Amino acid sequence: MEELCEMDCTVLKRLLKDDSAKCLLLDCRSFLAFSAGHIRGAVNARCNTIVRRRAKGSVLSLDQILAGDEEVRVRLRSGMYSAAVLYDERTPDSETVKEDSTLTLVLHALCRDSSDTRIYLLKGGYDRFFTEYPEFCLKAKSLPSLISQSSIDSACSSCGTPHNDQGGPVEILPFLYLGSALHASKKEVLDSIGISALLNVSADCPNHFEGAYQYKCIPVEDNHKEDISSWFLEAIEFIDSVRDSSGRVLVHCQAGISRSATICLAYLMKRKRVRLDEAFEFVRRRRSIISPNFSFMGQLLQFESQLLATSCAAEAAATASPLLGPKTTTTATSTAATPTSPFIFNFPVSVVNPAYLHHSPITTSPGC
Repeated sequence: MEELCEMDCTVLKRLLKDDSAKCLLLDCRSFLAFSAGHIRGAVNARCNTIVRRRAKGSVLSLDQILAGDEEVRVRLRSGMYSAAVLYDERTPDSETVKEDSTLTLVLHALCRDSSDTRIYLLKGGYDRFFTEYPEFCLKAKSLPSLISQSSIDSACSSCGTPHNDQGGPVEILPFLYLGSALHASKKEVLDSIGISALLNVSADCPNHFEGAYQYKCIPVEDNHKEDISSWFLEAIEFIDSVRDSSGRVLVHCQAGISRSATICLAYLMKRKRVRLDEAFEFVRRRRSIISPNFSFMGQLLQFESQLLATSCAAEAAATASPLLGPKTTTTATSTAATPTSPFIFNFPVSVVNPAYLHHSPITTSPGC
């Protein structure tokens, strides 16, 4: 680790206070950990498990390490950062950094593509910095505790309200909310959280406020015959367009359990480059009752395999020719993500957590 210098928390605090524009913070933890809390201004540098495994013996590019952060990549390559500070959860010093860690992959990518930037390891990682300077960190909003489906049902039977309409829409990302048809019918609720667009993932839920908000409909039913994956890219592009216009979008179906949750999961997998299990846990912590039906889970698994295959193909192309950028795989991604035949699949027991299917709309309740 000769290329990796070390930085104390006190020095980083001073940099953030006096010259933060010249300092790039790269959080090398998982998407879930980063979302729960991170140092202000940090960018999440992630590598999924398959990319990390196949990276042995080769160096990844900034396009792969920082996919979706184009401005950061441009600034790095232009030498606009005088320092790049890497951190994980709690690595104490450069001597203990593991060769197969995300820290190492990010370090090699920086050495390859940003020679003018001095690279540092934050000693003690996020844990130590948060302990010493919590005011320089962003913590996620407190989330409701996860409770079992039976306790939800019993609580709701006593109040006479359908369990799927408890509470309000939940924030998945600052511009992306997940909810039900009931939420979509209450203008005061939409206005209170700054919604400017609605993505209606149903064939029969009405658009109550045409003219007041931007609407897009994905007319799918919640059953095992529907091919919801053919809408993934269109839905992702719509959400991106709302984000790019500084708006907020509510994704809803009838109950906010199956169809709309599936779209939110697909968005996180595509744009945040996370595996299905990580995306599922992230969303479930915010809306504990989500449960895509069995077929939708299969389509999400297939979508995951397509995204991973595309990521690995991009890595192979970048290794063969460093001049090739990620855009060379755009056509392949679009083609692969739009199925031409019905989904026929078997779930590997090791992949599907039974908790995903704790409430299957196919057998227990229609119209999710």
